[in-house]
Amino acid sequence: MKQTLLALTLGGLLALSPLALQAAESSMQMERDLNTLVSKRQTVDMLLGEALQIYKSPAKISHAGFTAKMPSNMELVTERLLAAYQLEPYRTDLLISAANAQIYNGNLSRAITLLEQAQAVAPDDLDINSYLAIWQLVKGNKEASRSYLAKVADRNSGRAADLEEIIARVQRITATPLQTELTGDQLKATKEGKRAIVTLGYALNPDGSMDKILLGRLQTTLALAKADPEALLILTGGVPQNRQTEGKLMADWLANHGIDRSRLIEENYATSTVDNALYSAYALARHQIDYAVLVSSASHVRRGQTVLEIACDQIGPANLKVASVSYPDKPLEELATPSESELLGIYRDALRTYGMWSYRSAPLLER
Repeated sequence: MKQTLLALTLGGLLALSPLALQAAESSMQMERDLNTLVSKRQTVDMLLGEALQIYKSPAKISHAGFTAKMPSNMELVTERLLAAYQLEPYRTDLLISAANAQIYNGNLSRAITLLEQAQAVAPDDLDINSYLAIWQLVKGNKEASRSYLAKVADRNSGRAADLEEIIARVQRITATPLQTELTGDQLKATKEGKRAIVTLGYALNPDGSMDKILLGRLQTTLALAKADPEALLILTGGVPQNRQTEGKLMADWLANHGIDRSRLIEENYATSTVDNALYSAYALARHQIDYAVLVSSASHVRRGQTVLEIACDQIGPANLKVASVSYPDKPLEELATPSESELLGIYRDALRTYGMWSYRSAPLLER
């Protein structure tokens, strides 16, 4: 039976005119090409799906208030993204996402290499040149940073001005000495206008209890709240553990220590420092706050202040003044000069808050 069908098929092809035969061959080639494309698409989709699954893995490490993916997780994410890029070498978004995975790992040199690879393919890409301007600055390569910033300015003077403002803000905040209480003009400001204290959460223990670092931040907050009884308190943190969130537990703790519930604003949705800033800015704008004091750990507070100021620039309230007070999770003298690692974290979250997406390779999408 099979031989008969084969004979009939061959006979049919031989009976075709040369033009019809060419059309049949073209159709079969198109089908083969389509199958190849579908297979490649399926492979890329599979790799990106795996990257997303690894990224969302519950394995985490927490330090100084930053709950991040394990470095090994981010290496695996990078591997999947680069494998996808090998199949679709026009997808510079895959290189940008891979570079940002390396930023999370603290591997600045590799991130720059990946971004330079992307820039060679897309030399006019605004985000690629923006990232390179910032990361070369953090790396200490000021001339290279200025070169990339000039490329940004050629394409979009507004973006270049925004980056200059972010750089100036980071330099101002990191040059300001860390402090464990308000002093001088800051104390005077607590007597004027509408005021708020913004306390950043810290990852809860698996049983839903508060870590000693979070309790230290709350003790600092309590002292500030008692010194300024008219200030509202925004308690921000929404990573759940054992059906508890940081925002709720912080509010409960302060209420149990004598702070009136009417002053407390629970923010139970933030899952990162960037979220802390954005959700807090919504609350600050809602209450038309003029002056805010940010409370976090000494090793984290400069990042927190930077992103809160950027968030308020975008959301409001306009012209908000921000000061910061630290809970000394480490000796302040050890933190006097920010390390490359701290600067990397500050600028990474500053760019995210500003609106640049770290991961832009669907379905792996995150601001």
